[in-house]
Amino acid sequence: MTPRTSGKEQKLRIGLPKGSLEQNTFELFRRAGYAISASSRSYYPSVDDPEVEAVLLRAQEIPRYVADGALDVGFTGWDWIVESKAKVVEVCDLVYSKATYRPGRWVLAVANDSAIKSVKDLQGKRIATELVQVTTDYLARNGVQAEVEYSWGATEVKVPDLVDAIVDFTETGRSLQANNLRIVDTVIETNAKLIANEQAWGDAWKRRKIDNLSTLLQGALRAEGKVGLKMNAPADKLQQVLAALPAMKNPTISQLSDSGWCAVETVLDEKQVRDGLIPQLQAAGAQDIIEYPLNKVIP
Repeated sequence: MTPRTSGKEQKLRIGLPKGSLEQNTFELFRRAGYAISASSRSYYPSVDDPEVEAVLLRAQEIPRYVADGALDVGFTGWDWIVESKAKVVEVCDLVYSKATYRPGRWVLAVANDSAIKSVKDLQGKRIATELVQVTTDYLARNGVQAEVEYSWGATEVKVPDLVDAIVDFTETGRSLQANNLRIVDTVIETNAKLIANEQAWGDAWKRRKIDNLSTLLQGALRAEGKVGLKMNAPADKLQQVLAALPAMKNPTISQLSDSGWCAVETVLDEKQVRDGLIPQLQAAGAQDIIEYPLNKVIP
C-alpha cells in the first residue's frame, strides 16, 4: 500500500500507528511543532507541513511497509520490528506509550494457581500470543518445545481454560493482576522507535527531513515534565539563589541594567518546582519568579 500523493513534489511518507498510540503520537507531533488531524473514518491524516504525507496503519504492519519502501519512515515498536524481522534503519528511540513514558514489555503470564514457575515448565504446553515469532525464538533460546498459537485478541481470558500460558504486552501489570494472572518472565522489552527505509535514509533531501523530524520529536519528549524558570536576583545574593536551584546544566545568568541585579534562567523538572522550590528561592533573595511550559528541549 502506498500513501496518496498529489503532483510531483517531493514528500516524506510517514506511517503513524492506528489505535492505542494514535492520540499520543498526534500529541507528540503537536509538541514538536506539527499539527496533525484526522477524522474517525480517515486513514490519511492531514499534516500542516506540505512536505509530509501521513497514513495510519497498525503498528504491527509499519516495519514491513517501511522495509518495502511503501513508506519512507514510520513509528512502531521494537517488538514489531523484531517480530517482522524487517530490515530498516532505526533512527531514534521515542519512549512514549498510551499509559506511561517508560518502555513496555511482553511477559510470559500464567494463572495465579498454575504449577508453571519458569519457562522450562512450558515443555509441551500451549501458549497464546500476538507475538508469535518472538515467543517462538524465546522458547528456542531456552531449549523448550511448546505450541505457540496466534491470538486474535482477548488474550488474557484464554488462561487456563484454552491455553496454559500467554505472552502479552503490559505497561503496568494491573490488567494481568485483574485477570488473576501471574507474570513468570519478561520475553522482550519494547518502546516506540522512528524507523526509516534504507533508500530514503540514503536520499539527501529525505535524510535531512528525517533528521529534523527526529530532533524535534526527541526534543518534545525531553521537555516532558520539565519547565523553564527565570527570576531576578540581587548581585550580593546570587550565590545563595544558585545554591537553591537544581538545574540540567549551569543556569544562564545575565547582568541587568541595574548593576546590583542579575537575571537567572534555567530548566528543571516540574516536580522540583512543585515540591517547595519557589519558597526556597524567595528565601534566598530571588524576585519576579516566572515559571513557563516547554515544548522542546534540544541539547
